[in-house]
Amino acid sequence: MSARETILANIMANQPVSQDLPQIDLQAVIHYDNVLQQFKTVLESIGGKTLEIKDWQELQAMMESDQAAGKRIINAISELGNIDETLSTMKAEELAMVQRAYIKAGIAVAENGSVWVDEAAMVNRLLPFIAEHLVLVIEQKNIVANMHHAYQQVASFETGFGMFLAGPSKTADIEQSLVIGAHGARSLLVCILPS
Repeated sequence: MSARETILANIMANQPVSQDLPQIDLQAVIHYDNVLQQFKTVLESIGGKTLEIKDWQELQAMMESDQAAGKRIINAISELGNIDETLSTMKAEELAMVQRAYIKAGIAVAENGSVWVDEAAMVNRLLPFIAEHLVLVIEQKNIVANMHHAYQQVASFETGFGMFLAGPSKTADIEQSLVIGAHGARSLLVCILPS
């Protein structure tokens, strides 16, 4: 038996016993009097922006303004018009020039300012990472207090891929030089529709 086979056999023979996830009392976790205000405060503190809008028409006007300004945009929201039929198969080279992407999100979390984006809403997994600026749209009723509440709802999504995204892409090195947009969007705007 080779060293590799010995190591793998030892790993297989020493698997930990599977345990159930802990039961968490959702009444005992953190709550906020105003989840909308908490979400806005936290997201803006980590570099994102929020905008409360009245309806889809207001967002449509924003998108049309971007188009009129000559920006290369991608729309992944059916409520804003037709989604490009080729979006799901576009490669990185084709998406590299996207200046602004519009994507509908599922859940927002007041505790940490994150937003859940499901694969079905992205249309193309590359889109939220490769667009220069990202516009996510949520409904106010879908803002939850904390991650415990969010995971209860995320578990019902069955598309196979999704992510929590919080603010624009950021990274800092040991010299404390902050770089925005190094691994994803340079800016994040979350538009909030009334419930």
